[in-house]
Amino acid sequence: MFDFLKKIKPTWMFSLESSSAGNKPTCFSLTVESLKPGELDSEYEDPRARMWDYGYASWQNGVMHVSDGERDVSHQVLNPYDEYRFGRKYFKKPWVWYYLFRRLLAFKNPVKEFAAFLRTVKVPYQGIGNNPKMYPDYDAFQSTMAMGEPLVSVIIPTLNRYPYLADVLRDLEKQDYKNFEVIVVDQSEPFQEIFYSEFDLNMRVIYQREKQLWKARNRAIRESRGSFLLFFDDDSRVKPDWIFQHLKALDYFEADISAGVSLSAVGAPIPANYRFFRWADQFDSGNAMVRKSVFKKTGLFDRQFEKMRQGDGEFGMRAYMNGFRSVSNPRAARVHLKVSMGGLRAHGTWDGLRPKRLLAPRPVPSVLYFYRRYFKTGDVINMLLISVPLSLTPYRLKGRKSAMFSSLFFSVLFLPVLLILVSRSWRISTKMLKEGPKVNQL
Repeated sequence: MFDFLKKIKPTWMFSLESSSAGNKPTCFSLTVESLKPGELDSEYEDPRARMWDYGYASWQNGVMHVSDGERDVSHQVLNPYDEYRFGRKYFKKPWVWYYLFRRLLAFKNPVKEFAAFLRTVKVPYQGIGNNPKMYPDYDAFQSTMAMGEPLVSVIIPTLNRYPYLADVLRDLEKQDYKNFEVIVVDQSEPFQEIFYSEFDLNMRVIYQREKQLWKARNRAIRESRGSFLLFFDDDSRVKPDWIFQHLKALDYFEADISAGVSLSAVGAPIPANYRFFRWADQFDSGNAMVRKSVFKKTGLFDRQFEKMRQGDGEFGMRAYMNGFRSVSNPRAARVHLKVSMGGLRAHGTWDGLRPKRLLAPRPVPSVLYFYRRYFKTGDVINMLLISVPLSLTPYRLKGRKSAMFSSLFFSVLFLPVLLILVSRSWRISTKMLKEGPKVNQL
């Protein structure tokens, strides 16, 4: 695995080796025999770099490789030319400069580093998602699983969002696929039981006094009757074929999880790779269908994440490490409104890096708990070096260049304060790690 990739994406799911036997999603287990002539970039000097480059590029373009053996995810530093060549092909110029800066700070030979940096100046930027695999037979595919009409349990935790929840339930009333139940775990104050009487749905409403998201989802999983669990947020909008497209993708790709893409109404721009099917490298519990059998093997959501972030990300990692297949599904998209009231917003965070209170621990401690469980300390520190300086951008401006530059400026200006906030978060996550996961079995 490229050192460049490890430095820029230090906590990427696919940089870890699944402990499960059998065919599992992969990015790096390719062999020369499996390739067509001309698919390798012969400009790389090291043969390993040619294979890793193809593996990464094809994965990012929706080629779903599987492996029944060990994958080459070891962190190895190639010659500087190959590292910079890879960086220039798939990452924007600021990241290449960042990698050079990091290498120089690590006391690497500056002559070799600058030479490789300059030799690759004319390497064209390719990006990702420019030549995706399209799976043309998907549209004509007749899903026998969907035609069998298995019961789907739609799980919706909600907190003080009745106006938005009404739209969610109306979208469910319009679904083409009919054999589903809705389980709402309502934590609102005041609880409005009469609100649900106007909807024509097979629906059960559970009132939960505690404002605890992961307890709510776990309870709904236990209460569910379906063999497929569809997790949905209370501030989202979907099309009438949403449930059907989740089932169809699970059947077509023989997957265990259909990770529907989320099109945000606010925040960062929509990534290019949301347009096509590919292996999913994250799990969003606001739009995902999971075979119930996955929870029976992995356990339920970790309640260490109560009133914090990334509980769904940790479950996705746990499923991946157990060898389950998760496909990113553009056909089962949702529009995520990300409203400012209710939900996890009520617990004082915009996302895992942006607490609402200026002097709150940063990132949210559960983010560090998650990454420290699965990645080496050096990788987690690299993640902090990249993400925290950019986290001063207001959530609504996330991803915009001008806001990113101002965030970097203020990060330097208030560096001592940021270090204190990060250290506080690190201490809290250390306590969480000592307590261990709070994962109950199904």
